[in-house]
Amino acid sequence: MPTVQQLIKKGRKKIAHKTKVPALAEIYSSLRRRRKPAPSPFKRAVVLQVRTMTPKKPNSALRKVARVRLSNGREVTSYIPGEGHNLAEHSIVLVRGGKVKDLPGIKYTIVRGVFDTSGVEARRTSRSIYGAKKTGEASRPQPATAAPEPVAAGGGGEENA
Repeated sequence: MPTVQQLIKKGRKKIAHKTKVPALAEIYSSLRRRRKPAPSPFKRAVVLQVRTMTPKKPNSALRKVARVRLSNGREVTSYIPGEGHNLAEHSIVLVRGGKVKDLPGIKYTIVRGVFDTSGVEARRTSRSIYGAKKTGEASRPQPATAAPEPVAAGGGGEENA
């Protein structure tokens, strides 16, 4: 433990935390032609390639992933969540941070229902994550609202005398 005198001389150093999504933590300045740190929650990207990957050991599936180029020039591999997708080369997508546990090296996830990415069809639960609209709205009958009857100005009695 440092003495008070040592703390006065040197102070305490802040621990630098390493970001989990480094590609989202910078922007590309086209005027200065260099990257500078400016963290953001989402980035726009262009799809370069769509392919499938197999997950780590206990799981078995074909997970859909896309190689994308972010608006800051970085290329990353991102996961396409949900069943089915309409992504192809040159599609514009929105990328957020979000690691996929059983896919090694995948730290980013594509946001469904934004730009060229369609929402998941016939999704009932967790719809906001998958960009799905509520289903069955048009088929449900609307409740009939009774219009209030107009009230006579005289107070309710017959005034025809």
